[in-house]
Amino acid sequence: MSPSTTTTRPAPGHADTWRRDMDTPIGRLTVVASERGVRAVLWPKEDPSRVRVDAPASVPEPPGVGRILDSALVQLTEYFAGARTEFDVELDPIGTPFQLAAWQALRTIPYGCTVSYGEQARRIGDQRKARAIGAANGRNPISIIVPCHRVIGADGSLTGFAGGIQVKAWLLDHERGALFPGA
Repeated sequence: MSPSTTTTRPAPGHADTWRRDMDTPIGRLTVVASERGVRAVLWPKEDPSRVRVDAPASVPEPPGVGRILDSALVQLTEYFAGARTEFDVELDPIGTPFQLAAWQALRTIPYGCTVSYGEQARRIGDQRKARAIGAANGRNPISIIVPCHRVIGADGSLTGFAGGIQVKAWLLDHERGALFPGA
């Protein structure tokens, strides 16, 4: 299945954000962006309390937002095609300083690799904060681009993921398959 997109519309609730939907092998995703960068990648049945994007009146998309959304959709399409292992689109996540640090640490996990919540906590300075890391990852608004799917339980188990455990497994299998075709 090759990803396809629909037209832009304002993201709900924030006059400074716009969104585009795209069909992917794991379902329809919604990419939300501001003039500063991608603010969220949302799942089809997103829990509204996880990432708030409530609808404003229709406002035309500024050119800068269009460029960011174009870039994000192209990069996600390349990712799903197995042709992209890193994202370089501008990001504009909203979170606490701890969440932002946790999400930045996610971006250091190499494509096709996994780390535990404890390891991610160690990378931001305090291995005792593994549970807090899990909570921060659960609020990661930019799934896939900020790869929270690469964090697993200390015993190697797949744990919580906004898109569902089956989607998390699919993403990890997809990355390993792109790295090791035919393996």
